[in-house]
Amino acid sequence: MNRILLVEDDKSIVESLSAFLVSEGFTVDTANGQKKAVGLIEEYIYDILLVDISLADGNGFAVCMAAKEKGYPVIFLTASGDEYSVVAGLDMGADDYIAKPFRPRELVSRIKSVQRRYAGPGSIALSKNVNIYTDRGVVVKDGKEVLLSALEYRLLLVFVNNRGNVMSRNRLLEEIWDVAGDFVNDNTLTVYIKRLREKIEENPSDPQIIKTIRGLGYRLD
Repeated sequence: MNRILLVEDDKSIVESLSAFLVSEGFTVDTANGQKKAVGLIEEYIYDILLVDISLADGNGFAVCMAAKEKGYPVIFLTASGDEYSVVAGLDMGADDYIAKPFRPRELVSRIKSVQRRYAGPGSIALSKNVNIYTDRGVVVKDGKEVLLSALEYRLLLVFVNNRGNVMSRNRLLEEIWDVAGDFVNDNTLTVYIKRLREKIEENPSDPQIIKTIRGLGYRLD
């Protein structure tokens, strides 16, 4: 997942920068002020925020604080020569800044540089829009957290840890036996796989993440 929240009140910058970032493979949400940005931060999960310090509605510092409470990296977009704001933003926890006007490719390089600093073994892509963050025990689909039961999450981890391998029903039962104190038999395994698919697949009736291998079991590609 490469989901960016762009907080900027200049429409021309929003339109041109959003189009460029999308062409570079990012998913982009936009907010033109503090209130909308904070609301999006509460509703979605982001990989990084690009925040204009000076906003018509509120200010970028408040957005940065909200992002940092969630543990999201932040790059400030600043007016050239605005040294005070840059220092204040960095002291607040911003990860980088870039002065306007900037070259879009330079911004992408800075985004990737910040992401590398945050990257770790805990982030695993299950599909283009579904990620699992094992360090936080969180599954994210289309930027929103997917609520899984303890057993559903454990079942998903079993598939992740055996990615590319066909898992028989007996093997799955052995792996998740009595986790969280629940008795699991062949029938309940069917139910849990169905529930998991309903939560993470785009089309549960035609699963592309957890596939059925007829006569053998299941496989996470």
